[in-house]
Amino acid sequence: QVQLVESGGGLVQAGGSLRLSCAASKSILGFVAMGWYRQAPGKQREMVAQIISGGSPIYADAMKGRFTISRDNAKNTVYLQMDSLKPEDTAVYYCKAEQPPGGYWGQGTQVTVSS
Repeated sequence: QVQLVESGGGLVQAGGSLRLSCAASKSILGFVAMGWYRQAPGKQREMVAQIISGGSPIYADAMKGRFTISRDNAKNTVYLQMDSLKPEDTAVYYCKAEQPPGGYWGQGTQVTVSS
C-alpha cells in the first residue's frame, strides 16, 4: 500500500500556470506507472497524463502541448506542470499509482481557472 498526497492546486487566471506535486509514502519504482487524473463537477474522472516506469509520457489529447508530467524517483514524487490553463481545466486533480487491475489514489487537489 502507498499514501499519495497532492499539492499545488489553487486559483489561477486563464493563460496562467500551475505545478502540481504528488508525494508518495514509498518508492514509486514498483508501480507500473504514475498518473494524473481529473474530475470536473458533473463529469466522469478522466486521465490527464501517465508516465510509465522507464517509458515515455502519455497525454490526453486536450492536454498535449500544455501539460507536462515528470517524476523524481529519488524523491518519490510525480509532477504535473500545467501551462496555458483554460477555464475548462477546472477540476479536482488526482494522483494515481497504477497497479493493474487497480491502483492507489490520492485525495485530490482543486484547480480553478478563472476566465
